[in-house]
Amino acid sequence: MEVGVFMVEVFMPYVFFVGGIALLYFGADWLVDASSKLALHLGVKPLIVGLTIVAFGTSAPELVVSIKSVLAGSGDIAVGNVVGSNICNVALILGLSALICPIHVSKQLFKFDIPVVVLASVLAWLFLRDNVMEIWEGAVFLVLFVGYIAYSVINAKSEEKVENHSEKNVSVIRSIEFIIVGLGLLICGSHFLVTGAVSIASRWGVSEAVIGITVVAVGTSLPELATSAIAAFKKHNDIAIGNIVGSNIFNILGILGVVGVMGPVADDGIKLREVLEMNVVALILFAPLLTKFVLTRWQGAALLGIYAACMFYVVTQ
Repeated sequence: MEVGVFMVEVFMPYVFFVGGIALLYFGADWLVDASSKLALHLGVKPLIVGLTIVAFGTSAPELVVSIKSVLAGSGDIAVGNVVGSNICNVALILGLSALICPIHVSKQLFKFDIPVVVLASVLAWLFLRDNVMEIWEGAVFLVLFVGYIAYSVINAKSEEKVENHSEKNVSVIRSIEFIIVGLGLLICGSHFLVTGAVSIASRWGVSEAVIGITVVAVGTSLPELATSAIAAFKKHNDIAIGNIVGSNIFNILGILGVVGVMGPVADDGIKLREVLEMNVVALILFAPLLTKFVLTRWQGAALLGIYAACMFYVVTQ
């Protein structure tokens, strides 16, 4: 009996780890396929679906973590979660996606969505200079977020091809079902993977600080990582980058907006240097303008190098 319990304790973290990877893969695979089909059924560009449904869905873990942190009185964790996630989204996830397959970036992103990311990042820096997110500042974020959603919906409708067929309606419902299931698998997979990875790392003698900076910090971004990586592999460029850009917008305007109006939120643990790093990473999103609207493999490798350098600096500090 004791041997059986011992075997379970030894192998269960590895089961969680491998099972989490499997759930992430299938969840991302279903989410990408269903999202592209939904865009086709609705007659809109896949980019619109990537910027909204996919991006907001994969950012659900960040929203939950941030709200729980504020309710527990840990405002620095809530803000740090958003800042770290946005840096991870661009430097790690987009870099890895571009390394898998060069990403062709829609001109629409440079006209509106990427400037919104930069504007939101600058506002975050302005609002956090005093290490406090005031209620009115959170309200400003929420108003801007609602405005962004309204613009996205209007833009989607202007491009929509209206076709009312019962068969099409069934296909839309089925696509939505697969999107929901895919998001559920992504969230569960990220939880299992992080749980297993933390247990394994602890057994190997890795310090809690390093585990927190690496495994746990990347943990809430695993849905975005899996989704964009699978989308890049399948050459669904709009979903791959739309997921990242939309997620960064949601993280700042949506999540900081929600936790801000719950505040005021103190974030003494977050240094302005880290917020400035988020701004620099946001500006890097304009890099494909230098290579004819394509995020190349060498740019992806450079992004991964930037992320590795940031992690090395944080760990050594």
